[in-house]
Amino acid sequence: MRRYRNRKHIRWQLALLILSLAGLTFLFLMPDDSGSGPSPTAPSPSETTQSNETAMPFPSLSPPPAETAMPTATPKPQYQEALWIGVGDVMMHRPQLPGAYNKKTGKYNFDSFFSEVKPILSEGDWVIANLETPVAGKEFGYTGYPMFNAPTELVEALKKAGFNLLTTANNHSLDKGEKGVLRTLENLKKIGLPSVGTAASQKEADRLLLSEKNGIVMGIAAYTYGTNGIPVPEGKPYLVSMIDEEKMKEDINRLRDAGADLVTLSLHFGIEYQTSPNEEQKRLARALIAAGADIIAGSHPHVVQPYEIVETTDGKGRARKGLIIYSMGNFISNQRGETKDYGVIFKVKIRKETTSGLIELKDVEAIPTWVHRYKPDQAYRYRILPIDDTVSAASDKLLTKADYVTLKKYGELLRNRLDSMKQ
Repeated sequence: MRRYRNRKHIRWQLALLILSLAGLTFLFLMPDDSGSGPSPTAPSPSETTQSNETAMPFPSLSPPPAETAMPTATPKPQYQEALWIGVGDVMMHRPQLPGAYNKKTGKYNFDSFFSEVKPILSEGDWVIANLETPVAGKEFGYTGYPMFNAPTELVEALKKAGFNLLTTANNHSLDKGEKGVLRTLENLKKIGLPSVGTAASQKEADRLLLSEKNGIVMGIAAYTYGTNGIPVPEGKPYLVSMIDEEKMKEDINRLRDAGADLVTLSLHFGIEYQTSPNEEQKRLARALIAAGADIIAGSHPHVVQPYEIVETTDGKGRARKGLIIYSMGNFISNQRGETKDYGVIFKVKIRKETTSGLIELKDVEAIPTWVHRYKPDQAYRYRILPIDDTVSAASDKLLTKADYVTLKKYGELLRNRLDSMKQ
């Protein structure tokens, strides 16, 4: 009988052990020797069955420690980039014509003008020039200064060289009158080169020119100080876009509202042959940057003027920078002396932060150029040379030692002039 009670006692202990291990926390009273059930009241210490076994601890009911939240990693900014390239005045004086004419075909070919700078231009996403001559066609007569009209082959050569946008608002826009403006626009459309600054109707003048490259939208507009005293036909102010500060500010807002990330304004302004901008140039350009323009591409002086980067804020109060190029000089012309045969190619990396849409102008590079004019026969030939590359290579067989000395001298002069307003 005692053996039976011992077995029963052992079974209760095993049960308690199993329940403890299972995480259950019930309190059991051990049965007494008489085999009766558990007492409804807690026994006194003298009545409690003694055991040599060590009591198993009850498992803790405390909740597990909370997991530490891992910090969320800040996503890296994502950027889109495009390259903006701009040059100055594209002109066609009469001496430039004979050497480009092919008597057999009866056509002109100006490709050689741009062959040495084509590799630079081909890098650009937007490649912009100021077309400072009508291209109205043969019936208007091919003429040079003071009333220009160039063959359409000039525009074809510009397109082959890499240009994809032209500005046409300048003091020579009306050299062949209203009909010359209209015919020039028709020829540009046939060749497939978008332009801005002149228009065939008010509706066309009101149309915004937007160009998207690599996910960045650039809006561009062009304006001139005047048309050499040639009056714009009455009732047709749309033919040539004139400098009007309030209208230009409205156009900036219109371009922004239409989705432009970047705004370029081409301004034909300043005083011819002055190597530094006047106070009105500086005031107007800075006011337009403050109003929301990003790049001012200046032309008209026919010589290179300095550039500057100015700081301002955007419509959301964020700091931003604007680029003002006061004059890019002559890209191609027959003008010589006093640095009129020099120009500059500007390269600007445009970077857009995809989340905020914020635009940055990065790595502004100014590449001085020279119009090399030479005469292998009865007619002059012309080509645009990048000065630094030409001097460093020192391998151009068409250049003399004196040419290299001159190029080096004027290359340094132009760099100093360009940088004279940099802070």
